[in-house]
Amino acid sequence: MISLQPTSLPVRFYMAFRNPFLMFMAVLVIGSTGFWIVSDYKASPLDCVYMTFITVATIGFGETIDLTHSPGGRVFLMVIASVGIANVTYATSKLTAFILEGDLNEALRRRRMQDRIDKLKQHYIICGVGRVGTNVAHELHVTDRPFVAVEDAQPAIEVFHDKYPKTLVLHGDSSDDDVLRRAGIERAAGLFAVTGDDGKNLLITLSAKQLNPALRVVARCHEVRNIDKLKRVGADAIVSPDFTGGMRIASSMVRPAVVSFLDEMLRSDNRLRVEEIHVPEGFGRRVLGDFIKRSPDYILLAVRAGEEWQFNPPADHVVGPGSTLVVMVNPEGRGALEKLVAG
Repeated sequence: MISLQPTSLPVRFYMAFRNPFLMFMAVLVIGSTGFWIVSDYKASPLDCVYMTFITVATIGFGETIDLTHSPGGRVFLMVIASVGIANVTYATSKLTAFILEGDLNEALRRRRMQDRIDKLKQHYIICGVGRVGTNVAHELHVTDRPFVAVEDAQPAIEVFHDKYPKTLVLHGDSSDDDVLRRAGIERAAGLFAVTGDDGKNLLITLSAKQLNPALRVVARCHEVRNIDKLKRVGADAIVSPDFTGGMRIASSMVRPAVVSFLDEMLRSDNRLRVEEIHVPEGFGRRVLGDFIKRSPDYILLAVRAGEEWQFNPPADHVVGPGSTLVVMVNPEGRGALEKLVAG
């Protein structure tokens, strides 16, 4: 991941224009005082300030303080004009550099981010960084899974970056093919269509499946009548927050200890999760006890082969290609198991 948190705009503006502003105020005070002295203390403070300002600004209006018979006053005016004009020129150059630097920094930031995205493989794409998308990003982050978020609302991106400043986020329409390609959809392992609009999630799913038919897509759906439509366009899994919330409420009533256990697992610092490890082709048939040893990083819960499940499998259980290991594991244990079945 890459940090995308530059110094805030107000701070950069203050740092860039602090000295020119202080110099301008000093010229204004010194000039006004000098013109007051040149006028034999007869000019009003407003006339003195006005005289200094039009001198520095090179406006060219008539003099409010007569310098016809004051050679010293004219010399003083030339000095104030020289210093003031130089300061204005300096401030103008700083403003130009400030604008160009902001545009350049933004372009470089986007280029660096795109370079990092282009190097990702088997990552995940989150379409929509609202409340649901933010929670998805949190889960991927704590389990050390690379991801790219896509959002078309700049305020939502800013809120998301406040919580996760080191994430990769693309600003664009997540249903647009070009934006999905920039997110690396051809190399991605999965995509989450979790915007708040069922119609947009349907379009995202359709676009994603056309670009990468092998991609696993999990879609969010509010209206039950839209579930079949999402299935027809290729969604591999569909989650309804209303249905899931109802199941959670019921579970909290009838099986509170289980719900508390799962909640604690998600909140704990050891980042334990129930994960699945797929056994690839070419693995061969091997006995569990020969390659999976006891470890504090994982607990084997079940093995699935086709439609058959073996819960709490014994050490002499045979595992073959295409099987799935269901384990309670932390990120380090998941990586170790993936290496075991891969090699």
